[in-house]
Amino acid sequence: MSLFKRLFGGSSSQRAAPAVRDSAQPPNPKDPANDPNMIRAYDAYGREIFISKDQWRTKVLPGTIQTNWNKPDELYDVIVTALKDGFRADVIDAAEQLYKIDSDRGRGTCVWGIVLMEEGRLDGADKVFRDFMASHGEEGFILTNLAKVYSRRGNHAQAEELLWRGLQLDPNQDNGMGWYYAIHRERGGDAAAEEALRRIASVPRSWRAQLWLARAALQRRDLAPALSLYEQALASSGTPVPADLLMQMSGDLGNAGHLPELVDLTLPRFDVAFHGLQVGNNLIKAMLDLGQIEPARTLLQKLYAQNRMDWKKTLSFWDTELAKLHVATAPVEPSRKLSVAMLQIEGPIWLAEESPAHVLFQPPGPDASHICFLGSSAEITHKSEQITHQLSDKPGRLSRALPLFLTEQVRFHSDARTRMLVPWIQSGPGGFVFSGIEWADTDAAHYARMSEAPCDYLVVTHLRTKVEPWTAELRLIRTTDAKCLESMKAAFPSDQPGVEMERLADELLPLLERHAAVTLTSKP
Repeated sequence: MSLFKRLFGGSSSQRAAPAVRDSAQPPNPKDPANDPNMIRAYDAYGREIFISKDQWRTKVLPGTIQTNWNKPDELYDVIVTALKDGFRADVIDAAEQLYKIDSDRGRGTCVWGIVLMEEGRLDGADKVFRDFMASHGEEGFILTNLAKVYSRRGNHAQAEELLWRGLQLDPNQDNGMGWYYAIHRERGGDAAAEEALRRIASVPRSWRAQLWLARAALQRRDLAPALSLYEQALASSGTPVPADLLMQMSGDLGNAGHLPELVDLTLPRFDVAFHGLQVGNNLIKAMLDLGQIEPARTLLQKLYAQNRMDWKKTLSFWDTELAKLHVATAPVEPSRKLSVAMLQIEGPIWLAEESPAHVLFQPPGPDASHICFLGSSAEITHKSEQITHQLSDKPGRLSRALPLFLTEQVRFHSDARTRMLVPWIQSGPGGFVFSGIEWADTDAAHYARMSEAPCDYLVVTHLRTKVEPWTAELRLIRTTDAKCLESMKAAFPSDQPGVEMERLADELLPLLERHAAVTLTSKP
């Protein structure tokens, strides 16, 4: 049992971030977040970075300690984080300094006493804890740690007596209660352990023991007594409700499948600034499973508003899950009611006609060939005759990005006037059209000539994405008779399309020069 896991309470540091992972996706072994030898941190701009534990210990930790040497709250956070990372030997002096300067005498005493105990300096730890009680009276967490000193000396009877005294003063010590539970379970089995919990639950202001008893009731599929115990715990806990209480209660109810009860008991007591992401995770998950999309989205926005960089990945995960559920549940209009338009983007998407940057580039001449680009299609695994909603995915994004890229490259390396066509659903909430089959030459040519300034030639792109490497196919079509003049293709790894897309653009330019009366120009 970790001495530091819950004894110190939550740290205000944003160095480390909890993570929620899609259970359908196995952990990526190359992800530094999964490397036990790496530490997640955030730079001055809030960007996530990873450095090795050794680098952190030798290059970051000493300076951080020195910077916060006379700042008790900050120094406490640094020490606790270092202890959790296994750097106890590096913070011994800092722990002693905190003991000297901390206005929160219980906190400074606890940190210094535990460090002394872990260093094997039991007499020193004993004196630190007893000096505190002589000056400030008995405190539950101080007695619990003094009990650990006696336990390490082998005086288990005295240790248990001190532990019980500590629990009578503060029955909600996670570490102390867990230790007391383990002692009685080892001595008398599950029945004795449950009786120990009931003994703690009878102490005024107890709520943590009730949580453990409720968990046992849920495991027996006995919901009514579990809910009664939760009500007792909530009544004893005060306001705001401790984060540990809401987190365990919501987690246990969720694991047992009692989602309406989870939301009903947790949401009215949830304070986003106080309870944060750990409780918010359980609420959002329950709301999604219950189909409560809008309440989940409201809660997600409140969490985003806390501006915690260490929550960013988790909140992004929930954002995606919300979008998936919305797409899965949003009704699709019958195809006869759908209104589809062909949006037109003239030239590079970032170089609008009114942009002052136009003075930097040679404009196409009045007689320049007009070249259109059309994508928005890719081979997909599961074809359907029905129109369906779906989230934008990698094939969909690349099916639009490739013609955008080609539109830009042809504009800047020739005298051609370029335009991209983007099929868009105008009815309902709107959205990009993404086709699982490639455009027919005649249909594509028709769309290219629909505007007031018809395109002379059309470049159609289509992706093959069923197997690696993916393949991009390109066809050059004359729009007046829908004749395919040339075709080409390029294979590329799906996670690194850049090199082959550049090559495709380079090879397209001579084809346009040969077939479309385009004059190639030097790079602007």
